[in-house]
Amino acid sequence: MRVFPCPIGCKGAQMAAHKVFKALGDPTRRKVLDLLCEKNGQTLGQLCEHLAMTRQSATQHLDLLEEANLVSTVRRGREKLHFINPVPLHDIYERWVRKFETQRLTLLHDLKRELEGNPE
Repeated sequence: MRVFPCPIGCKGAQMAAHKVFKALGDPTRRKVLDLLCEKNGQTLGQLCEHLAMTRQSATQHLDLLEEANLVSTVRRGREKLHFINPVPLHDIYERWVRKFETQRLTLLHDLKRELEGNPE
C-alpha cells in the first residue's frame, strides 16, 4: 500500500476536524450549541440556567467548544457573550456528508425516472 504525503495545510484541517468531532461527541456540548442556536450571544450564567452542572463544568465544555472554533466570545463590559460559529459545522458537512448525500439523491432521481418510465 502506497502512502502519499499530506498536502500543505492538510494536517491542520485534519486536526480542526478532529477537534470538531470531539466537541460534538458530548451530549452536553451539543446541548450548549442548541442553546446558542436558539438564542445567540448568551452569558455563562444564562447557559447554566439550562444545564444541570456547575459553572466550572460548563466553562470546561465552553472552552472545548471554543478550541474547536464552534463557539466564539465577545466581551461586553464584565460579561462574556458566547456565539455559535457555524463555519466548522459547514466544513464537516461539505467534507463528510455532502458527497454521500449527492450520491443518494442521484440514485433516488434515477429510480424515480425509471419508475415513471421517463428515461432522459
